[in-house]
Amino acid sequence: MPNATGLIAHCTELLSVLGPVRVSRMFGGNGVYVDGLFLALIARNTLYLKTDETSRPAFAAAGCQPFAFETARGARAVLSYWSAPDEAMEAPAAMLPWARLAMGSALRAAAAAKPHSKAPAKG
Repeated sequence: MPNATGLIAHCTELLSVLGPVRVSRMFGGNGVYVDGLFLALIARNTLYLKTDETSRPAFAAAGCQPFAFETARGARAVLSYWSAPDEAMEAPAAMLPWARLAMGSALRAAAAAKPHSKAPAKG
């Protein structure tokens, strides 16, 4: 497994098939943005991709694991980011279907977070 800097560069290359990639430090790891959407985490020497109810079954079927951590109160927190399949880490072409699933999840999350505008009053 590459060192942290090497892993970041490798993940940037893998995900660049979707668009411009930006990586920023956060919570002891790194957040990965593609075209401005928060798409992935790099933590514990692992790339975790965004999932939701629609995409999660594919990650589970591939044997991927969710990003989880212990909270300050001792509870286990599980986020909606799952590890990328090992074979997807080999090349951008292998990552593409998984990156597309993550992008779809990120787009759905962004759409759900936007406030719904009210229809103009009829007058």
